[in-house]
Amino acid sequence: MTEQRPVVQTYSVAGMTCEHCVRAVTEELSALPGVEEVRIDLAAGTATVTSAAPLRIDSVRAAVDEAGYELASGVA
Repeated sequence: MTEQRPVVQTYSVAGMTCEHCVRAVTEELSALPGVEEVRIDLAAGTATVTSAAPLRIDSVRAAVDEAGYELASGVA
């Protein structure tokens, strides 16, 4: 039996400027099914998400939107 490796995807998020932004985006992305870890690079404006399977871009976009920010691009 082979072990399935987690999927790591990085997204560009527009509008994040502070730690509040980091917490809001992290909270929304963490709530997506299968998400194991979220790392935000505030300086780069990116969110790196580790999940059990690839995430649907529309789900990621909706989560970022719910946090009050904009998904600037798909996988960065």
